Amino acid sequence: MVKRVILVTGTPCVGKTSVARLLAEKLNALYVNLTELAIKENLVLGRDEKRGSVIIDEKGVKRAVGKLIEDCGEQSVVVDGHYAASVVPKRFVTHVFVLRRDPVELRGFMERAGFLGNKLWENLAAEILDVCLVDALKAYGSERVCEIDVSKKSVENVVAEILEVLSGSRKCYVGIVDWLGKLEQEGLLEEFLRI
Repeated sequence: MVKRVILVTGTPCVGKTSVARLLAEKLNALYVNLTELAIKENLVLGRDEKRGSVIIDEKGVKRAVGKLIEDCGEQSVVVDGHYAASVVPKRFVTHVFVLRRDPVELRGFMERAGFLGNKLWENLAAEILDVCLVDALKAYGSERVCEIDVSKKSVENVVAEILEVLSGSRKCYVGIVDWLGKLEQEGLLEEFLRI
């Protein structure tokens, strides 16, 4: 089997970690959570109190993830992180799956996870405005990027879709969602784009 380096990215609360963990298990691949790696390797520069998140040393994480990928030989690697496109060296990446979730559904997930105020609205805006998708396309090009709408789907169903793409039995698409248009049509755009 050919070594794959697969990125699972998307805004917070779209299900990256659950999907990436199950995908890694199905592929017998090494699972790498970028934030856990940054903490473990002491590559945290500080804490963004306003957003309730860590500030990572991107160059350091890029070196650490590159070394990890090289050190695992022929074993495939599944990398989980919303900033994966900023830190995983292009030369290694074979596939990028950008998980997308309907903003109305995503808001519920975020609120249950404790997202409030600016942190909630900034992350919802990132989903609505395709930030993770645009970052992935800029970093890796459309031939490696696949967008997956995970709305109302189980983790198992999402992983099954990804496995179909990897096997070649399902086509990979970009541009499958239009959250701006959907929210505008539903009269919810002003409510969701507060930043």
